[in-house]
Amino acid sequence: MMLIIGANGQLGQCFQQAALSRPGITFLFKSSTELDITRFAAVSKTLHNLAAQYPELWVVNCAAYTAVDKAESEPVQARRVNVQGVRNLARVCAKLGLPLIHFSTDYVYHSKQNTPFVETDSVHPGGVYAKTKLAGERAALQLHPAKTMVIRTSWVYSAFGNNFVKTMLRLGAERPHLRVVWDQIGSPTYAPDLADAVIQIHQQVATGKIAMESIGGIWHYANEGVASWYDLAGAVFEYEQLACTLEPITTQEYPTPARRPPFSVLDKSKIKSAFGLDIPHWRTSLQKCLKALSATSKH
Repeated sequence: MMLIIGANGQLGQCFQQAALSRPGITFLFKSSTELDITRFAAVSKTLHNLAAQYPELWVVNCAAYTAVDKAESEPVQARRVNVQGVRNLARVCAKLGLPLIHFSTDYVYHSKQNTPFVETDSVHPGGVYAKTKLAGERAALQLHPAKTMVIRTSWVYSAFGNNFVKTMLRLGAERPHLRVVWDQIGSPTYAPDLADAVIQIHQQVATGKIAMESIGGIWHYANEGVASWYDLAGAVFEYEQLACTLEPITTQEYPTPARRPPFSVLDKSKIKSAFGLDIPHWRTSLQKCLKALSATSKH
């Protein structure tokens, strides 16, 4: 049994889509309005009731404050969701002995390092969003260390919600020319791939192939390969045959309220080795996303 919290967000909707092709797994979905993780009483009541019905319950937290730039002017709200909300979930999960999967971000790495980050590398969050995400994951691991799995991911996109790929598709069709940052390097992550990886991990534990005790701690997941935002935009235009021309610009030429990591490529060796995951290249998954968006637009 997998409880997906924040079910109407980008990643939550990907879990909803994945559930359609996995009739052998029971999913329950709660939107952020149906379960407000910032309210401890609501979290406690919901999880106690569900744990009584489903002894094998897993809690998957897709709820987050993700407006990176807006967080600079809304630090209290960002902290309520990304820290207090996660702390509430971890406290109740610890009391009930429930596994908790929580998603964090590559933004916790903001340094001059230029080799792929491993989970034990030092963190240097560079803004309110990054700092609250780091505080949230630390709270969860402190309160419920044995069964909290923190997955740091990066550059998430899908056919759902607002994201860079969908923005580039729209602007590429509307404008003849775009300027896109080329000196920020990372790994794009197709949210359905991330959801599928979590489901695979759940199944390996449920079937006894992997011990529950082995899921705890910090893990990395992103698609294989690296790119700049300029590279990613270029791939979108290439695959969709958009005539829009691209101009590479520096981060300094495109100032934002929140600083972005200059390099945040994640090393996925740990999660691949532990769970035998086969992670697709970002270009392969980008093409899947564009096909999904094309199919949606035709209906």
